[in-house]
Order: sequence, then C-alpha cells, then structure tokens
Amino acid sequence: MSWAPPTVDDTVRTQRSDAAQIAVAFTRVLRGAGLKVPTSCTHTFAEALCAVGLDDRTGVYWSGRATLARRPEDIDVFDRAFQVFFEHRRSNGENAEDEPLSITIAVDAQDDHDADDGPDTAEANDDPTIELRFSTTEVLRHKDFAQYSSDELVLAQDLMSSLRLVGSPRSSLRLGPSARATSRPDIRRTMQAAIRSGGEPIERHHRRPRTRLRRLVLLLDVSGSMEPYARALLRFVHAAVAGRQKVEAFALGTRLTRITRELNSRDPDIALAAASERVIDWSGGTRLGDGLRAFNDEWGVRGLARNSIVVILSDGWDRGDPDTLSEQMERLHRVTHRLVWVNPLKVTPGYAPLARGMAAALPHLDSFVEGHSVAAMEELCRVISE
Repeated sequence: MSWAPPTVDDTVRTQRSDAAQIAVAFTRVLRGAGLKVPTSCTHTFAEALCAVGLDDRTGVYWSGRATLARRPEDIDVFDRAFQVFFEHRRSNGENAEDEPLSITIAVDAQDDHDADDGPDTAEANDDPTIELRFSTTEVLRHKDFAQYSSDELVLAQDLMSSLRLVGSPRSSLRLGPSARATSRPDIRRTMQAAIRSGGEPIERHHRRPRTRLRRLVLLLDVSGSMEPYARALLRFVHAAVAGRQKVEAFALGTRLTRITRELNSRDPDIALAAASERVIDWSGGTRLGDGLRAFNDEWGVRGLARNSIVVILSDGWDRGDPDTLSEQMERLHRVTHRLVWVNPLKVTPGYAPLARGMAAALPHLDSFVEGHSVAAMEELCRVISE
C-alpha cells in the first residue's frame, strides 16, 4: 500500500482536535483556580484557537483572555494560570495536555501567621503555584445581612456610604441660564449685556426651568421579625441620610418614628446610637397599616411624599388588618413618583409573597426588590435611578 500525504481536511481536523483538547484542559485549570467558566466559553475559546493558530502565543493569550476572563477581577488569576499552563506545555512537549498538570492553589488570606509560614511551604512544594487573594469587600457584598458579625457591620458601613442614591430629576419652578436659543428669552441678562456693548443687544441670553433631585423617603421596619436585617439596613438608611440633602427616614414598628435628625450626623456611631435611643419600639411588634396611616396623615399626603421616591424596607409580616395596609398603600401610591418595597426574604429559594401584609401591599408597588445584602442595596440604587 503506497503512502499518501495528509489531505487538507485531515490537517484541519487535527488542528481542531488539538485546539479542543487544549481548550478543555486550560478551562479545567481555570475552574480549579476558582473562575466560573461556562461550557459555551470553552467552545468559543477552541474556535478562537483554530482561527489564530496554536503557535501564536500572543494570539492564544488574547483568545483566552477575551473568551474566558469575564470579569476584571478574573484577569490576574487568568494571567497566572496561563503562564503556568502554557509554560508547562512548552517545556514538556506538544503532547503535554495528555499529562496530568498538578497546580497548587495558595490562597492568601492576608494573615500575619500564614505570611510567616508561606516561604517554607513554597520551598517544600515543587508544583507550579497560583497565588490567589480573596477580597473581604467582595465577600461582604454578597453575604446575607443576617450572618454579619459586629465587625462586618462596621466594614459594610463603608460600602454603603459609597452608594449613590440619585433618583430621576424633576423640573423646578426656578429658572436658570440656558445656552439653547429655543428656550425662553432672559430679558434681564440680555439688557445688561446690551448696556455693556453701548446699547446694542449683540449677545442674547435665555433661561429654562432648572432640575432638582426628587426627595427620597425611607421607611424601615424595626419589628422583631426584621431584627436580623434591621441593624444592617439602619446603616444603609444612615448612609442615605448623611450622603444626600433631601432624604427623610422613619422607623415603622408599633408606632411611626421620624429619625432623620438623629441620622444626620456623619459619624455612624453617634447617629446609630441616637436613632436607637429615639426608637422605643425596636424589635417589638409591627402594624404596618397603622404606621402608614400615620405617615400619610401627618407627613406623606401633606407634601413629603408628593412626587417623591418612597422606599419601604420590610419583610411584610404584619399583625394589623391587611385591608388597612392595602388602603394606605393605595393612598401613598397615588401621590408618590415611585413606590418601592425592599424585602430581605425575597432572595429565599421558593419565596412567595404569602404573608398577609406583603400580599396586601404588592398590587400597589412600582418595584419589589431584594434587600439581604450590599449587592442588593446596589440594585436598589439602580432601581431608584430609573
């Protein structure tokens, strides 16, 4: 039987097979290093390797970087894994992907004792090592408020202080300068400019209505059922009051308590202590309907909630009459610009708004969002800004 050179189809088939094997092996390394790489990204990486070729180191790197590193925080881990994997493959020949690659994952927790033991451990282990650093901030962003320790609450305060609670702007009755000639003329400024130019109105000025931030009203449920979350959410309310000019804060329990003045201090310890002293029904019962009736009668319908963004932070458990709550939610919804309910229990798998209070309030809401973590508070900021 005579020998025949490989055809183009055979060469392409071999390249595709090699690219697929390398893509699968490298993906396993990334997953072992903690990166979440979907199977679809592995297929895309294999196709990219076929396009750029396996001999082009730069092309292989950017193919993997573009298809496998999906978040900015993944890039450092990807770079280390890429160097270890492909250096191992080059030093052991082209078929190195068939050999098992042992990679030691050393997680740096920034502990002094571990740092002292690090060099000895590294010298004793000859396996390639990828050092990973986990971020306490990133862990806290997604951790449930109910599982926070006292120290973590202090750290979370800084995260919440950086949130931007900016709602959609509203038109003001005051007028300001405008560069657009289509707006209304500003006679006064036009005449002043004409006087400076010898009486000739060479420069014409215009004005238009200014925009202003909408008022933000936060109603925090401080009942016993909310106790695991209220201590963290109170820090979020303080960050909102201290960071914006037009924010009002109230505590909802067996009675309605205005705590805006107590939370005005920039010092969180002073503000939280003053608010805790002010709220006498902390971790008690809750009557959401009666509390909202007091808010509507004394504050909301009279003007505080009109064209404002009202946010209720509660789990929806209510000892009062659900018909009363439904009636007061309807009154509040008629005057607000946006009515938002934040429920820490919404993240629970299989959650359904079956509590009487939550079921009564749900038809009158513009948005119903989670409230169990700092990441959920970031999503709330996005909802408020719409």
